[in-house]
Amino acid sequence: MKKLAGRTYDYLSLVKFSHTVFAMPFALVGYFLGATQPGFGFTLRTFLLVLACMVLARSAAMAFNRYADVHFDRLNPRTAGREIPAGKISQRNALVFVIASSILFIVATAFLNRLTLILSPVALLIILGYSYTKRFTALCHIVLGLGLSLAPIGAYIAVTGAFALLPLVYSFIVLTWVSGFDIIYSLQDDKFDRETGLYSIPAAMSRREALTVSAALHSVSFMLVSTAGLIGQAGIVFWISALIFSGMLAYQHLIVKPDDLSRVNMAFATTNGVAGVIFGLGVILDLLLF
Repeated sequence: MKKLAGRTYDYLSLVKFSHTVFAMPFALVGYFLGATQPGFGFTLRTFLLVLACMVLARSAAMAFNRYADVHFDRLNPRTAGREIPAGKISQRNALVFVIASSILFIVATAFLNRLTLILSPVALLIILGYSYTKRFTALCHIVLGLGLSLAPIGAYIAVTGAFALLPLVYSFIVLTWVSGFDIIYSLQDDKFDRETGLYSIPAAMSRREALTVSAALHSVSFMLVSTAGLIGQAGIVFWISALIFSGMLAYQHLIVKPDDLSRVNMAFATTNGVAGVIFGLGVILDLLLF
């Protein structure tokens, strides 16, 4: 029993399950945007399938990232203790996990609607393909943001079987938000990336310039949040949560400095995790109450 618990913990750690808070709130926003449309409503079956798709797609993406980057993770002191380089999970088992999660993801989309199923390979191509982007472009942060941005529009399509403007706006919020905080996270590896020939915005410019790019992306996030509220004719709950979300975006730029990265993890994980949950819950409550 202890061995099983230990293996389960290793795989949860491999996919950084705790970081689900970055995309899950926005997947739920997409679901409720669809469920509150005329002619649709909450169904437990669709809700659970959307959650399954979200978890499976993200698990496949994270495990594949660890599989693809194992050579670099072994070389980087910061990542050498991860599950694959540390020998807790073999590369072969990690790849089997990726394949199984991907297949189950496609199967889950087949139980939703035709458009979701058709788009599922495209989603996998984006989220799995991200793992190789640091090898050739400093825009890898944007590709990561794009992968997570599929959550709200994907969940909306899962419910309605169609595209719409408002969930797309939420997808662009996720894209700029995630891209911005991933740049902050990548500051920890700027020297390593330069030495090993990997690409990232912090590796391509100074830390101060990278933080400026991150702040610019988060400024766009703020404008998109306001746009979403106006298009959706949001109520007071939305605007309160939007204010908190925007404030926490600004806060991380106050606590991370070019010459002081001691609070990067607080900015990356804690601040953004709390911001995403608060904003997601605020949007959902606003949809249900107003």
